Amino acid sequence: MQDTTVDKNIWGVRRNGLPPWLRKRRTGGGSRVSSLISGLGLKTVCQEALCPNIEECFSRGTATFLILGGVCTRGCSFCSVRKGNPAPPDGEEPLRLARAVRRMGLRHVVVTSVTRDDLPDGGSAHYKKTIQGLREIKGVEVEVLVPDFQGRQESLTTVLEAGPDILSHNIETVPRLYPQVRQGASYKRSLWVLAFTKKQCKNIKTKSGVMLGLGESRQEVLEVLADLREVGCDVLTIGQYLRPTREHLPVQRYLEPEEFEEYKRLACSMSFQEVKAGPFVRSSYYSNASLEGLER
Repeated sequence: MQDTTVDKNIWGVRRNGLPPWLRKRRTGGGSRVSSLISGLGLKTVCQEALCPNIEECFSRGTATFLILGGVCTRGCSFCSVRKGNPAPPDGEEPLRLARAVRRMGLRHVVVTSVTRDDLPDGGSAHYKKTIQGLREIKGVEVEVLVPDFQGRQESLTTVLEAGPDILSHNIETVPRLYPQVRQGASYKRSLWVLAFTKKQCKNIKTKSGVMLGLGESRQEVLEVLADLREVGCDVLTIGQYLRPTREHLPVQRYLEPEEFEEYKRLACSMSFQEVKAGPFVRSSYYSNASLEGLER
């Protein structure tokens, strides 16, 4: 089994041991976006999660903002975001984030967060304030990638009341692998997030993502896709899991690009509105552009 260990730098994935289709050329760009975000005291999931697409996205002037701090209360074994006891939410963060969006000239903004099980509302009020601040910017489409809020209906309702254009929650993997991959999470609860959103706000587009290469079977993946469609999920992303460090789950298999194309074809046949599938696809990759023709 090949090792996908990465060096902790702005680029992320180390090339050693990767198949040819997973060897991404460094561009050396993105310093302007990086400096702007750092200067405003903001965080991005691009940096915290060691995303392999970071230089490409930063060079294009885009980023996925990470709110509610950089420390997560859960210990998902695939994720490199720090775990521990987070600091209280920064009340000024939504204002600084809106300022960054204005300076970057973004028309589609993706906001996600660490999971904050330590907060009574899971951070939903902070999400609401962030969305409301972005709504003051004319012509901006807002996509939020939220945690499961431990299944609290009132917390998810708080976020929905702010009126995001897209509500995203990643299912991540197949139910059988949840104990190893998503400790503290629940497959049924994740489906509930999407189902409740669609039931309460039919005008809000729902979105989810799946990562492959953790030992799932083809049949298990198809069953997950069917479950997502059953709860009304509109947009789907499918990508390759890449091991962030030696402390994280190892990759069980590298899927070839043709396999992602097949999953895309099958997902489209299930009537998802949009499907993006490919080795480097992540939930917010090219979110500010049409999903068609952008698979990598």
